[in-house]
Amino acid sequence: MKRRVLFAAVFLTAGLLGVGTDRAWAAEASFVGSAACAACHEDIYARFQTDSKKAHTRDKVEKMLDKLTPEEQQTCFQCHATGYGKPGGFISYAQTPALGDIGCESCHGAGSLHSEGGDTEQIRHRPSPEQCLTCHTAERNGDFKPLLYGGTH
Repeated sequence: MKRRVLFAAVFLTAGLLGVGTDRAWAAEASFVGSAACAACHEDIYARFQTDSKKAHTRDKVEKMLDKLTPEEQQTCFQCHATGYGKPGGFISYAQTPALGDIGCESCHGAGSLHSEGGDTEQIRHRPSPEQCLTCHTAERNGDFKPLLYGGTH
């Protein structure tokens, strides 16, 4: 119980301090896909690809698509694809295959400006709790325990 309270305090404090909040670059950046991150972040990318369930959600979603209405599909894509509904984000598996999974940019923001110049100020280092709660709701994840500070990759 003490651990949950401590974690909740750290989690909420990070959100109040604005850790990982969007900056002006966010409106100008476009999505490039996780493979673009691998060039400079090889170890992190490799761990994410092998250890994270998030990196391979496309397979699960594709199996269900023909059983879902277009509205239900959109609900899936909002959390199980990168940048869905945002400029330059996921459109479909055919049109934007590199964005068909939950990728680096799902949490860290569109990465074109950061990947082009390497400017660390043009990427979200740590997502805020509010950004995580877009997908990680009580209804969808039950007793969700965010891994922000333990490392999701």
